[in-house]
Amino acid sequence: MRRSSRLPKDPNQLAYQIVKLSTEEEPKGKLENAQDVAQEAISAYLSLIGKKGGLKGGPARAKKLSAKKRSEIAKKAALSRWEK
Repeated sequence: MRRSSRLPKDPNQLAYQIVKLSTEEEPKGKLENAQDVAQEAISAYLSLIGKKGGLKGGPARAKKLSAKKRSEIAKKAALSRWEK
């Protein structure tokens, strides 16, 4: 929110202005609402893509790694969990 005027120096008037500014609700226009809806749709879509990739990537990587390498990775993960 932009202020076009400075706040008053009188403590009572200053307190009144602060309360007024903090409790004022800015009306949402149609453009902002449309942007919010679009942003939610984009977020949901990207979330689905991320989950899909994660579900495919983990098993594919595990299948590609040797048993020795998987064991090393698991030991490193366990150590980092126990260090906390």
